[in-house]
Amino acid sequence: MGSRPSIEHRTHNQPLTLCQFDPLIMTDIRLTTLSHGGGCGCKIAPSMLAEMLAEMPLPGLFPDLLVGSDSSDDAAVYRLNEHQAIVATTDFFMPIVDDAFDFGRIAATNALSDVYAMGGRPILALAVVGMPVDKLPLETIRQILAGGASVCAAAGIALAGGHSIDAPEPIYGLVALGLVHPDKVKRNDRAQAGDMLILGKPLGIGILSAALKKGQLDGASYALMIEHATRLNSVGALLGDVDGVHAMTDVTGFGLLGHLLEICKGSGLSADIAFADIPLIDRAAQLASQGYATGAAARNWDSYGQSVELGAELTDWQRKFLCDPQTSGGLLVACDPQDADEVLALFHQQGFDHAKPIGKVRKGDSVVKVNA
Repeated sequence: MGSRPSIEHRTHNQPLTLCQFDPLIMTDIRLTTLSHGGGCGCKIAPSMLAEMLAEMPLPGLFPDLLVGSDSSDDAAVYRLNEHQAIVATTDFFMPIVDDAFDFGRIAATNALSDVYAMGGRPILALAVVGMPVDKLPLETIRQILAGGASVCAAAGIALAGGHSIDAPEPIYGLVALGLVHPDKVKRNDRAQAGDMLILGKPLGIGILSAALKKGQLDGASYALMIEHATRLNSVGALLGDVDGVHAMTDVTGFGLLGHLLEICKGSGLSADIAFADIPLIDRAAQLASQGYATGAAARNWDSYGQSVELGAELTDWQRKFLCDPQTSGGLLVACDPQDADEVLALFHQQGFDHAKPIGKVRKGDSVVKVNA
């Protein structure tokens, strides 16, 4: 193995840039071999989660709880006063990559995304840490923590503490807190018929992770995966100021179809999308057509496939791509068509070059129709 910069050197004396470290130089222990799943692919299947939460008490006794467990939204939102509401979320998972620093970065980026998806701005984070201390060197654990801290620094917030346990598999993530104006909260269940759907990042992270775990991902493709997975969805805070943005969520473990269905079911509407319009990571599309897929994609389809109408022209790999679990995926926005140009401009100004319209919301019984 080659030498690696110390945590202090890389976090304080060097800017964080893509390919700052050789992605093929890993720790002696491959992190992905220590867990049964990785990234947002670790999520419990949507159908099972719905059963688990079916008897949760409704939060009707708390009038200032603007968003709670009664919807499938990205974070809880609690009104503090007429100008401020606090956004609270937690997100953590097992390694999706073998590089410890990159694992920390991806997990932290993914956790903060839930605040941005509500139209909020993060203000504080706490670390959630579970590590098999008998299997991992302390330096590896330090690198994971440093990766998460670097993302918090990039977001302009403090990583102010957290909680750690000795666990059989490595787990890392954040509790993230943010602020939003009560009138600018972007829920995922307020879409309107006629809204345009815009996706901020290309799909394919799960496919690339599957190839990585099998040792079939080249360095350039790994770098592209890290670039997308560590791009903060901070544009969400700007989209919170656009009145024409009616609903917003981020595409993560349930795949594009799963999270779009959450918008449709919550809003009592349906959606039409075209596969040709969906931004894809080119290398991921190539790998998918060669048979690479995640087990989570199959679980996702089994959970919600009955609510999806697929065009006859779509292939099996395209169907799996639509269910591909995204770790730190892009924002999915439902907006008034008259505001679509402003929404796209904000995405592009913030460096989301792949952002584009993928379909529309319409009246219907919570079905997603996918054409070629």
